[in-house]
Amino acid sequence: MAKKPEELSAERLAKAQRQRLAAEAGAQAIAEVERDAIAVRKNMVRLRALREARDAEAAAQAGAAPAGAASVAAKRTKRVKRIVR
Repeated sequence: MAKKPEELSAERLAKAQRQRLAAEAGAQAIAEVERDAIAVRKNMVRLRALREARDAEAAAQAGAAPAGAASVAAKRTKRVKRIVR
C-alpha cells in the first residue's frame, strides 16, 4: 500500500531537516569566504598604495642625492684559502 504524500515518516523529516541545515551552513560558509576575499583585496590595495608611495619617495630621494653618493663601495667578503695537495 502506498503512503499519501502528506504522510511523512520520521526518517524523511530528519533527512529533510539535515539537508536544510546543510544548505544553510553552506550558504553561510560561502558568504564568509566572500567577505574574507573582499577584505584581502582591500588590504592588497592598501599595501600597494603604501608600496608605491614608498617607491616614489625613494626614487625622489635617489634623484636628489649627490653624484658621489651613488657609488657605493663594494662589500668585502672573506675568501677561504684552499690547500691543494
